[in-house]
Amino acid sequence: MTAAAYQGVVVAAPVSIPYVRYSTREAHWFLARALSGLLKASGLRKDDLDGLGVSSFTLFPDTAVGLTQHLGLSPRWLDHLPYGGASGVIALRRAARAVQCGDASVVACVAGDTNHVDSFRLNLANFSRFARDAVYPLGSGGPNANFALLTSHYMQTTGATPADFGKLCVAQRDNALRFPSTLFKRPLTLDEYLDARPIADPLKLFDCVMPCAGSEGFLVMTEDHAKKLGIPHARILGTIERHNAFAADAIQFRGGWAVDQDHLYAQAGFGPPDIDVLEVYDDYPVINCLQFEGLGFCREGEAPAFIRKHTFTIEGSLPFNTSGGQLSVGQAGAAGGFLGLVQALRQVTGQALRTQVQHARHALVSGFGMINYDRGLCTGAAILGRA
Repeated sequence: MTAAAYQGVVVAAPVSIPYVRYSTREAHWFLARALSGLLKASGLRKDDLDGLGVSSFTLFPDTAVGLTQHLGLSPRWLDHLPYGGASGVIALRRAARAVQCGDASVVACVAGDTNHVDSFRLNLANFSRFARDAVYPLGSGGPNANFALLTSHYMQTTGATPADFGKLCVAQRDNALRFPSTLFKRPLTLDEYLDARPIADPLKLFDCVMPCAGSEGFLVMTEDHAKKLGIPHARILGTIERHNAFAADAIQFRGGWAVDQDHLYAQAGFGPPDIDVLEVYDDYPVINCLQFEGLGFCREGEAPAFIRKHTFTIEGSLPFNTSGGQLSVGQAGAAGGFLGLVQALRQVTGQALRTQVQHARHALVSGFGMINYDRGLCTGAAILGRA
């Protein structure tokens, strides 16, 4: 069954609050900055926002409803999005349907987190009951160990090499050097990638995302409203969302994109050959490979060969993670799940500045989130088109 089209609903006002490695400020401050940026970009007043979607790990003990009081908002539609790296796509999907159904006229979607010196350890301590009760007592914990397991299995079954992963990381760093908010200011060579210190075999330093603080945001509204405001906007051509896909697999080697990719492309009316820009969730390189395969850019197990065929740079073949992605910008908590969507929006509206891909008409965004011991539970994807 193909989902109903998002006719007449658009996404606008891409906002990124510059990332910092550490901050003494709370998540609330970063989310407020994102909201302020949305108002400035759109010319709207705070009272014009009658919908709000929020994603954050460090907002606790508040949730989205508590944030409304902090920020002085009174929305008639509210969503709290605890889906990690899939939050951006899921926020877009739900906000678009709310606008389409008349439950809200303008929805502000924001994601952000702080990063104190001890924030990451505290987040891991209570990340999930599965992790706390079944994994940590065995002396294993945190995403590095999880993704080391997934990466090792993927390499053994597909023949992927460190150089394949390294090619992606080097290309993303090249892209990031054009992106104003990146925390990584130096080029990365393949030799530097391969010679980096080990973290959790087979992962090395540049395979691992760096936690930081920051926020991202965008607005969802009707196309008529966006035109009235005179702001650039993009059409929503298709979206998918899936949780706990392939639960019977002994270890994750595929994700929910593989279940639903046909629905995504049926909504858009075209497939991978017509995608100009690809922005995927990239906390570790192996997940890029699962998304190449799950989104139909190559067959299952063939991502290593696919990587060898493309450059992935802004001016090369298949521009990929044009901001640099999290591996070369940083992971601002839940904002990492919005980074690709916000950058895709810039691309198709011609606002990507030095990272702009020429003639970018269609951008595909993919999300992945909430990793437990052997798999991530949330997947999603969206295709944005030039209005």
